[in-house]
Amino acid sequence: MMRNDCERKVLFFDVDGTLVDEAGKDIPESTVKALVKAMEKGHLVFVNSGRARCMLKFLEETLPADGFLCGCGTQIVVKGESRFHRTLSRERGEEIKKLLSDCRLAAWLEGEGGVWFPDDEPRTERTRRMRESMMRDYGMVPGWDGPEVVFDKFCALDEGGCDLERFFAGIPDMDVIDRGDGMYECVPAGCSKATAMDWVLKEYGLPLESAYVFGDSTNDIPMFEFAPNRIAMGVHAPELEQFNPFITKTVEEGGVAWAMEQLGII
Repeated sequence: MMRNDCERKVLFFDVDGTLVDEAGKDIPESTVKALVKAMEKGHLVFVNSGRARCMLKFLEETLPADGFLCGCGTQIVVKGESRFHRTLSRERGEEIKKLLSDCRLAAWLEGEGGVWFPDDEPRTERTRRMRESMMRDYGMVPGWDGPEVVFDKFCALDEGGCDLERFFAGIPDMDVIDRGDGMYECVPAGCSKATAMDWVLKEYGLPLESAYVFGDSTNDIPMFEFAPNRIAMGVHAPELEQFNPFITKTVEEGGVAWAMEQLGII
């Protein structure tokens, strides 16, 4: 049954720690069933992730959803069609790669076509594990100097001995999300999970009051600032508490489905 616009809701879901477990792969069966039921009731379902599109293929192929908001708002995909995509120019990309190297920051680049690390050896065990994980999960191949390397955003890691002051001064065109533990997620200014949500609401002609957001981490803050209806997972960053969210159960406990039931969405 299709609901009219005054009843229709738009549900926006973070991925890691929200739709999938912290390992980044397993989706509870209760979550899938809840999303199907929501869509059957006429609600819209959008994944709203910091991951670039190439890192969401496993969800595009298996998860019931109307669309995917990728890379912190740098790409918007509706029913499999890319409707908006902001990439960094090749020239700017080269400047950023040099800046990262000069400031001694470990980093990786994210775009629709892939995830790329530099081909030098990792300086820490943490970076080595990250590279191995991304090679396993996304088929990433070390080396970021090829002509195919066009990226939308990037992440930087402070492994010690880094020139952060110079680094931050060199990216005035980027918004920096401090993910904690020396990790910085860097997104072109003017793109965020909130700008992607705003695009969806305008595209479907729906009011802000219809937006419900589900998240757990600091890169979900733009969603929580934007939407009036906020759901934080059972395990979540303390920074989300300031928004007085509805606290649901953990991913593993079926937190998405439980919240949707408690809030009368399904």
